[in-house]
Amino acid sequence: MQVKMMQVGPIGTNCYLLEEDKKIAVIDPGDEADRVLAALKELDGTVEYILLTHGHYDHTTAVPQLHKALPQAGIYIHRADADGAGNTLFPLAGQVEGLLFYGEGDTLPLGSLTIEVMHTPGHSPGSVTLKAGDVLFTGDTLFAGSMGRTDLSGGNEEEIMASLKRLGQLEGGFHVLPGHMGASTLDRERKSNPYLRMAMK
Repeated sequence: MQVKMMQVGPIGTNCYLLEEDKKIAVIDPGDEADRVLAALKELDGTVEYILLTHGHYDHTTAVPQLHKALPQAGIYIHRADADGAGNTLFPLAGQVEGLLFYGEGDTLPLGSLTIEVMHTPGHSPGSVTLKAGDVLFTGDTLFAGSMGRTDLSGGNEEEIMASLKRLGQLEGGFHVLPGHMGASTLDRERKSNPYLRMAMK
């Protein structure tokens, strides 16, 4: 499994290119579709999926352009975020034909890898964490030393604390690849992240 991270858009959203057995998933292409496409050309593989951890514009803006360039790729989002909510969510359901939905417990094959969907609401109603091997793509739920904000439309503090508790209780050593800022590990966050520690009490 290989993961390439690139920061895109005006607020530096982390977009990830996940590759296994020459099969590729693009996770959270928030902007700069041309840059994402250029990075994909450097990889020797076929794009199977465009996967979204949630529907905020800074994680989804490049999706319509990528859809035109990569029509074979299935585009997945949780149904709760697909139709937008105010001006803080990008309404993909009106922008992308054939939009697909995933939710709690769903799995997607990527070569020999299995991507598991965990519904982790709180930052937005349809926020998900994608578990692939020993990696958690946490979107805007869990950050290094912090958590996602809950003051936007659809945010819920009780829900995000429950989601953080669930992530913190996962067994095993996971790498945490969030939607913004740097990477971390779940062990490190359990020890030092005040929000995760509070959620796990």
